[in-house]
Parts: sequence; structure tokens; C-alpha cells
Amino acid sequence: MVALPPRMVLDTNVCLDLFVFDDPRCAGLAEALRRGAVEAVSARPCRDEWQAVLTYPQLALEPSVRERAVLAFDAQVRLLPAATGRAAPLPRCADRDDQKFLVVAAEAGARWLLSRDNALLRLGRRTLRDAGFAILTPEQWSSAWNTGAESRREDPCSYPLT
Repeated sequence: MVALPPRMVLDTNVCLDLFVFDDPRCAGLAEALRRGAVEAVSARPCRDEWQAVLTYPQLALEPSVRERAVLAFDAQVRLLPAATGRAAPLPRCADRDDQKFLVVAAEAGARWLLSRDNALLRLGRRTLRDAGFAILTPEQWSSAWNTGAESRREDPCSYPLT
């Protein structure tokens, strides 16, 4: 029996770093996704936000950059069906727009939600305790993933929380 890779959810800011800005702090994450060592998952509301953010005037992205970013997202992030509402009870995020990432992580059985958003990161201990997934920055995740033993990769409790 082939083991499925552990799942993760990427919030919009992490997607920008990964698929638009090629942020070197996400190099370990990019490599793990390319190798299929982890599976990034999302849902329609998260993807819709992603596409809307790409058009924000303050980003001033050229159409070709936006197109490449959308194609990269679609190639590396598995879109899941709509939320069912059967997730474990979740804490409420101070930023209501970010609640959808918590729901996707819980319903998808993700081990991690990667974010740079302080409102989400503050919930990491509670989501780990109540829903079984850690909320980490990409740097925290990469550090733990790259230096951890195989057993640590199976146990989100072993990852540092802010």
C-alpha cells in the first residue's frame, strides 16, 4: 500500500511568496511540493481569493505574471470539493476572511496550514489540539520538515508553534 503524502493548506500570502515572488524562504516548501512529498489542497473560496488578490493594483502584476501564477497554483494545489460543514469545531479567526483556510484544513485532514497572518498563527495551539493541524509560517515548516526525523513528519505535534 502506497502512503499518501501529508496534506497542507497555503494561505494567500504564502501563495504569493511561492507562485509570484519566488521567495527563497519558501524554497524548501517549493521543493517538497515538486517532489510530491506533501500535497497542497484548497477549495473554491480560497482559490477565488487568490485570483482576486492577483489583480490588486498595489501588486501591479503584469498580466503574464498573473497568468503564470494562476497556472502554477493550479498545477501544484489540488482543488477540493465544497466544504461540507463536518469539520471539527474550529476557533474563530479575528479576520473573518481567513476562516475559510481553517475550514479547508480541517475538512481536508491537513496536517498544516501555512500562513504569515498573525490572526491565523495565534490560533495554532488551538487548531492543533481541537482539529489536529498546526498553523506555521513556511520557514517554521521548512525548518522542522528538513531537520526532522521521518517520525516527526508524521506528527504535527512535534512542530514548533508561535
